[in-house]
Amino acid sequence: MEQDEALQLAVAFLADSQRDDEPPLAIDAERVRVSNGLLIVPYNSVPYLARREPREQLLDCWPILVDLARGEVRFGTLDERHLWRSPSA
Repeated sequence: MEQDEALQLAVAFLADSQRDDEPPLAIDAERVRVSNGLLIVPYNSVPYLARREPREQLLDCWPILVDLARGEVRFGTLDERHLWRSPSA
C-alpha cells in the first residue's frame, strides 16, 4: 500500500473515531513517519496543531497505525510506544 493511500485511511479512521464531546481533531502531517512497516500517524486538536501552544495539546492521543502490507488501521498502544519514539526508515 502506498503511503498516500494509508494516510487517507488514517484520516477516515480518525473521523470515524471522533466523539461528539471531543474538540476537533486533525492529523499532524508534519510528524507522519514510517517505522517497521507501519505508517505512524500522530494527531491532536486543531487549535494545538495551528499554534503548537502546549496548553492546547491533548495528551492522550495515541497515534494511528496503518499496516502498509495489510491496510489494517488502528490506534497504537502503550506497548508499541517505541515505534514512534525512535522511528526507523
